[in-house]
Amino acid sequence: MTWTLVIDTSHHVATGLARDGVPVDVEVVTDTRAHGESLMPCVVEVCRRNGLSVADADEFVVGMGPGPFTGLRVGIAAAATLAHLASRELHRVCSLDVLALQWQVTGAPTEFVVASDARRKELYWAHHRNGARVGEPQVGAPETLPPVPVGGPVPETMRDRVRFDASGPNSIDTALLAARWRELPAAPSEPYYLRPADATVGGPPKSALPRLRIR
Repeated sequence: MTWTLVIDTSHHVATGLARDGVPVDVEVVTDTRAHGESLMPCVVEVCRRNGLSVADADEFVVGMGPGPFTGLRVGIAAAATLAHLASRELHRVCSLDVLALQWQVTGAPTEFVVASDARRKELYWAHHRNGARVGEPQVGAPETLPPVPVGGPVPETMRDRVRFDASGPNSIDTALLAARWRELPAAPSEPYYLRPADATVGGPPKSALPRLRIR
């Protein structure tokens, strides 16, 4: 029996389990600003409901974004730590590829875009054609997306600015990802931040002492 544990924090906190390639359970916290305090209780709870400890997982999978810097970092660091403690390999996937897979399972168009909220009136998005991603994930204003059907958790305020298709997924299904992660291309070890962190290292400290004028 193979248990697969998934963590994805590209938007909110989401964990999922699959057993022998079959989706089993999910646990989600929809607060997009509670990653640090919510993630591990989520992981523990989804395992507890299914009679497992975290150490019982045989496979660990993590979504690498794109997503906000802090939220992604929390999820990826936790997944890497759990996999290391269990002496397991960590498998990485692009979170937008998961949305694309979900749409394909339910009948996606031949060509489409999956998108999610990037805040700042922008979207994270990825273009898919004939079952494969075209290029790398992007971030930009809704008007920059290709003129094809767009699915995914797009904010309602932006849906009239793209060719929004309501048949697309509205959130990442971590249980489906746990069951079918092998169908997705491996993501690189560097997360898809797509933007620099909001917090930056400041310059040298300024002196509070008055300047002496030398004549």
